[in-house]
This record gives sequence, C-alpha cells and structure tokens, in this order.
Amino acid sequence: MFMADPAVQNLDSTGIVLLPPAVPPLAPGCILCVDLDGTLVKSDTLVDSVLYIARHRPKDLLRIPGWIAQGKAAFKRHVTSSVTLDVEHLPYNQPLLAYLRQQHAEGRQIYLATAADGALAERVAAYLGLFNGVLASDGAKNLAGGNKLAAFQEHFGENFSYIGNARPDVPILTVCQSPMVANPDAALTSGLRSASIKPVATFTDRSATLKSCLRAVRLHQWAKNTLIFVPLLLAHHWTAGAITGGITGFLSFGLCASATYIINDLLDIDADRKHPRKRRRPFAAGDLSAIAGVIAVAVLLLAAFTLAFALPNIVTAIGGFDPALRPYFFAEWLAFYTVTTLSYSLYLKRMVLLDVFVLSGLYTVRILAGSAATIVTVSTWLGGFSVFFFLSLAFVKRFSELEGLRERGGITTSGRGYKVPDLEQLRALGTGAAYAAVVIMTMYISNSEVSQLYAHPIRLWLVIPVLLLWLSQIWMLASRGEMHDDPVVFAITDKRSLLLGVLMAGIVWSAL
Repeated sequence: MFMADPAVQNLDSTGIVLLPPAVPPLAPGCILCVDLDGTLVKSDTLVDSVLYIARHRPKDLLRIPGWIAQGKAAFKRHVTSSVTLDVEHLPYNQPLLAYLRQQHAEGRQIYLATAADGALAERVAAYLGLFNGVLASDGAKNLAGGNKLAAFQEHFGENFSYIGNARPDVPILTVCQSPMVANPDAALTSGLRSASIKPVATFTDRSATLKSCLRAVRLHQWAKNTLIFVPLLLAHHWTAGAITGGITGFLSFGLCASATYIINDLLDIDADRKHPRKRRRPFAAGDLSAIAGVIAVAVLLLAAFTLAFALPNIVTAIGGFDPALRPYFFAEWLAFYTVTTLSYSLYLKRMVLLDVFVLSGLYTVRILAGSAATIVTVSTWLGGFSVFFFLSLAFVKRFSELEGLRERGGITTSGRGYKVPDLEQLRALGTGAAYAAVVIMTMYISNSEVSQLYAHPIRLWLVIPVLLLWLSQIWMLASRGEMHDDPVVFAITDKRSLLLGVLMAGIVWSAL
C-alpha cells in the first residue's frame, strides 16, 4: 500500500496506486533521486547475487575473500561481473514504482542513485525506462553515505529530492528537498527522528514481519514430522519414555526442517521469483532479508541439534531409555537428514528422477529417526510401505509442477530438468508406486504378526479401499491440474482428504 502523511490511499480501476492529493508536490525542476537496494527493490541485489553464485557456481565462493580484500566497490564489481541477475523479476516496491511512473509521465528528471555496482544499476534502469541517468559504484568508489551525498551536490547542487530506506541515508534526507522513504528500517526512522526530519511520504510494500517469519519457517510442513510417531503408534508402545522421546524428536526435526526450508528458499530466490506462486515466498518477495534468513538458519539448527543431543538425557529422566542402545542414534539420523537435504538443495534437486527418490527417502528417514527417538523397532512392512507410498507423493509433486508449467505454456522446469513430454511417464511411475504401497499394505494385514497387535485384524481390510480412494483422488486431481503442487499441503487442507484420514484412523481404532 502507499502511505503518506496523512495516510491516504487512492486506487484506480486497474489497481494502480495513485499519488494522494495530501502529498505535497515536488518543486518545479527538482531532481528526484531514488535508491535501489531496499528502496526501489525490496531486497539487497548484492546479497541476491552472492546467493546466485552459491546456487549455480559454489566454487566461486572461495574467491569472495580475495574480492572483499580489494574494497567494497571492487567486491561489488567482481560479484556483478560473475552473475547476470534477472532484473525483470526483482521484487520492486510497487507503490514507489507507480509514483515514479507518474513523475516520469509528468516530465520530471529521475535518477537511480545506488551503492550497487553501475553495471547492475544500468540494467535496472534500462529495464524500467524511467530514469534520466544513473549514479552508482564504479569498482573504485563505493557510492554510499557521504560519497552519495557528494555526488548529488556535485551534479544537482541543492536542487534534489531523495528516497531512501536505511541509516546511511539520514545525512542525505536531512539536506534534500521533500525527503521520502520506502520500507524504512528502524535505524533510519530513529535517525530521522533525532534529526527532526519528517518524510513527506512513505512507500510501504511489505508484509508484517511476524507473518513473514511464520511463512518462512513453514509451520504447516511440520505435519510431515508426525511420521516420527508412526513406529510408536504401530507398535502400540505407550510408555512415558517413548512418548517423551517422540515429542522431543518431533520438535528437533521440526526446527531442523524449518532451517533447511529457509536454506532452500535462499538458494532458489532467482527461480522462485519467476514462479507464479513461489514468488510470494518471504525471501523471494523481499519481505524478509537474506541476512535475516542466514541468522535464522543458524539459530534453528543450533536449537534442533541441542534437543537431539539432549534427547537421551530427557528420556532417561523419564525412565525409558536403555543405556545399552546407541544414545545419539536420533542425532545421527538428524545429521543424515540435514546433510541429505542440503545436498538436495545444492545439487541433487537438478538430477532428473534421482531428486524424486531423494525427496521420498527423506520421508522414510523421519520414520527411522522416530524409531531411534522412541526406541521402537521399525518393521520391514512399514519400511516397504513408506518407500513406495512416499515415492508416489514425490512423483505427484513433480507431476503437478510440470502440469502447471504446461498450462503456462512452458517447456522445461527451471532448475529441475523435467520437460512437459515427461508428464505421462511421471504419471505412470507415480501411480505404479502408489498401488505397490497398497499391495504391501494388504500383505501386512494378511501377516500373522498383525493378530498379535490387533484384537480384530480383519477390520483393517477396510483401510484398503479408503487408501485406494485417497491415492486415486490425488492423481486424478493432479492430472486435471487442480491440486496444490505440494501433496502434503493438499492433504492437510483438503476437507475430503481430512475426512478420509479420520475414517482410516477410526477403522484402525476399531481393530485394536
């Protein structure tokens, strides 16, 4: 939204933000200067570029210390020369962009003034077509703070207005005409308050921080970690130690999974911005900074592994841990999950078919980790069922992404390697895996071991048609392009899926 002083919001029929009449117009002939990082663009393009290097050319990360040693401006020049950032899909501040377009239409001179490297700034300016010129770092001088103010005074004297977002912009906003800010950080707001400067307009385009943080950690994905409790549930091992171990393992895995999701989002920023839905993710949309994401990853991983290593002591305190067993078996599984997930994010996700097998294997790892946390052995039946069941769901995810690409007129998935002609093969592999899982389920129900766990094992046969119905529904909707590309999100939000889940749970309960 556009916020002014006083706050007024005007939208035309197309949703374009208009300049509220309460905002004082700029003086005739006043040059309008606009910052790039954090202002015109909600993210930091330098950090975006470094993340691009980490994703596509990780070996170049070893060169960064040498670049930094040459100074800020040289560092920016090296990074900019190493990547071609997609300026079309950068997260632009839409209210500010609308205002700049209005000023451009009125004939005002507008300059893009940024500490980013000139090569990138020129590309942004060329794409938007709104600027009369660019002032930027040139590989020798870093155009920030005092250097930027000196450049303004050299080119425009005192006849300029400026729009900034961060603490280094305070000296410029103090001396310019009609100071304005966009998504101002707390340090800038405090600095302006101390200088008794009140911006004539504030261009705000970001989600609430708490909401963005909750979206970034993807709490809904913690539903996958309920697999930790599956060995305990199927073995009917209801001891205080096992339950405590399961809860501790669930929290540990949840924190670790959230950290890996953030890492994946940071590495996929460039690709996510081109996706119709993923572009709204907090880091891709610029609602959260990548630096904040890195800090969050460190905190979440520290908390996850602290819980993992404390798990044996916690369970022992309850009285349910056998010292003869490997005390840190759960921590080992958590470490394996972390390394595999990072390998997937960095490399394996680009390997056709192998990515699907890794993705499905991560579900089975949760069950094995649950076995270690609850001290309950996983049966071979459960292992076999989980391999095929989750392989089918992984194929659903890829199939849905590819189906969405086909509907948008695309040919090849970005960074995945799958092509639209692969749709039928993915459907065949996925449905085959789904029905293989059901076959294993029927063999398990027929096994004599079941009668030792259930008083009425014959009732478990009712689970089979319900499971077949749900899996068939999943693939039918995916084939129609009507399903969320993440089957887990679909399962926990679709009313029919939830009803079928409750029905299966009721059948199992009646068989006890």
